[in-house]
Amino acid sequence: MEYCEFLKKKKTEDVPTGIKEIPALNPMLFDFQKDIVRWALKRGRAAIFADCGMGKTGMQLEWAKHVPGDVLILAPLAVASQTIREAEKFGIGEVVYSADGSKKGKFTITNYERLEKFDANDYTGIVLDESSILKSYTGKYRTMLLEKWASVPFRLAATATPAPNDFIELGNHAEFLGSMKREEMLAMFFVHDGGETQKWRIKGHAKDDFWEWVASWAVMIRKPSDIGYEDGEFILPEMNIEQITVHSEKATDGFLFPMEAQGLGDRQKARRSTIEERCKKAAEIVNSNEEQWIVWCDLNDESAMLDNMIDGSCEVAGSHKEDYKKDKLLGFAKDEFRVLTSKPKIAGWGMNYQNCHNMAFVGLSDSYESFYQAVRRCWRFGQKHQVNVKVITSDLEGAVVKNIERKERDAEEMANQMVKFMHKINERNIRGMEQDKTGYNPQIEMRLPNWLKGVKG
Repeated sequence: MEYCEFLKKKKTEDVPTGIKEIPALNPMLFDFQKDIVRWALKRGRAAIFADCGMGKTGMQLEWAKHVPGDVLILAPLAVASQTIREAEKFGIGEVVYSADGSKKGKFTITNYERLEKFDANDYTGIVLDESSILKSYTGKYRTMLLEKWASVPFRLAATATPAPNDFIELGNHAEFLGSMKREEMLAMFFVHDGGETQKWRIKGHAKDDFWEWVASWAVMIRKPSDIGYEDGEFILPEMNIEQITVHSEKATDGFLFPMEAQGLGDRQKARRSTIEERCKKAAEIVNSNEEQWIVWCDLNDESAMLDNMIDGSCEVAGSHKEDYKKDKLLGFAKDEFRVLTSKPKIAGWGMNYQNCHNMAFVGLSDSYESFYQAVRRCWRFGQKHQVNVKVITSDLEGAVVKNIERKERDAEEMANQMVKFMHKINERNIRGMEQDKTGYNPQIEMRLPNWLKGVKG
């Protein structure tokens, strides 16, 4: 084997396998969305890591429209119905929901929970809406997708920008798209940074190569200017986050008086012991006006108490039937009731609630991703008002809000680094732009030194 051929085999770029000639795309898409769709169709297997409100639904539907064959779209509960409405708005074609595994035509959509009912051999393409479901490397749906759907030629994963320091999530996306197995990615680009499974650090010399490889199969965008477009209407209104602390007189377990929680276990106990105080404060705030609100909670007891205390509240809980949850989550978007009371893990993913600009968190977990996703249901493209976020905690909970704020700073810093590394590559890949090069225009005649003139070859 020639050395040049050896080097080519070592190159980690993922070769496109999609459509070469792309037809005219939907005029309702923005220019940056059209270019992303063109790129994804040419790739055949691609990931769109676009922040909340950047139009992932429209892009994935347009991508599916041009796939040469039938496409299965997987989405969280209630997002499927929202996607069907979006398809009608964009005039893309009829998207039909299937609960029993039967194919419904060009576009079939279902929930992740029903994936095992479907046969991969029936489809040419598959779309993962909210593909962060691939985050867990031992997850049921991740395993099913990698084992049974790897033969589908056209694959699209769409989610908000993945956790910047969660390289396992990137590895799972790469494996789903057939670019590289997660284990190979870790061995090639990373070193293990401690005893915990998830702690991996990019090798210093491999950083540029790693992000260039990621950019060969994924586009990462928080706003249009990240890939060289004008932000225009995508500049969001202000968001005001206010922390409201309620006082508790209840003694901490093992003490004669209240003590601020230190660890995760203590914070969980503090939340349970102050449910009534926090719910009363939330109800007081939400009942003070007639505007729409989303009230986020973390515990079942919080959810039930809030639903009783708040005027016009509709609770959507995990125990409710699937059809009820779907109808109520969509009903809130249609202004059918004033207050939605639910948990981020139920209603905090994929839904568009620009009709509402007020929310209250009565319970906060330590998950920044959960908090961020819940906030972005309202704070997204199309929102016309300042978004008001009330975070209601007790003085016993200690560092919960500070912990979220720290994670927010870390995530923002890492996301900035990620976009910085991928900006030029994504811009070149998506827009077909070449990097600026300084031309060479020699002005002085070259002269060889006398001692070199006498050297013979």
